[in-house]
Amino acid sequence: MPRRIVIVGNGSIAQGVAETIDAADLVIRFNGCRSAGPGGLKTDVVAVCNTGRPALDMLAGGRWKASATVRQAREIWCVRSPEVVAALRTPLAGSHPDLDDFCDDYTGGFETFAQATGRRLAIVPAAVHHALDAALAAFDPPPYVVPSSGLIVIAHVLDNLAAAGDRVLLAGFGHAGWQWHPFAAERRWVDARIAAGHLDRLDPPSASRRS
Repeated sequence: MPRRIVIVGNGSIAQGVAETIDAADLVIRFNGCRSAGPGGLKTDVVAVCNTGRPALDMLAGGRWKASATVRQAREIWCVRSPEVVAALRTPLAGSHPDLDDFCDDYTGGFETFAQATGRRLAIVPAAVHHALDAALAAFDPPPYVVPSSGLIVIAHVLDNLAAAGDRVLLAGFGHAGWQWHPFAAERRWVDARIAAGHLDRLDPPSASRRS
């Protein structure tokens, strides 16, 4: 049976979509799951930035681990392949010395948490990151460090998870944030996939009725 897969970012959530998100077959959220509430409550996968300060903040205390949203997830996805971040360490030391901890890899900490709580741990393949770098070049991005976690997960779902007939929807994606993600190019990449029929944005019911 075709599935409805909803990827919920941590940006603004349109009113009226929470029920649709909770009714999806698979719901993916990010890091601290700030989307939970206005963006529904169901959470099957938590995709985490497993390097640098975001990872350390999640693992250092009990708040993230005890979160009801994280606790209901069946899987934890590590978005940054250790292979990718290891290769970035030396170049970034020269180009972005202020990001000296960006490549600190905490995948092992998330693996320990997953094993202790009976969850599956998955690492998004390095090939997804490399393919995105190549695809984003067509949209003339300024110099950047890495694609955002959100875009990596979208690409991973489209390339490696969604089957024929599945509908992949986005909510909570404003394509804005950290200065070293290529957000303008990412928006264009997403819009191109939407135009090709591979992806869609989850509109509120009122907008759906108007279209």
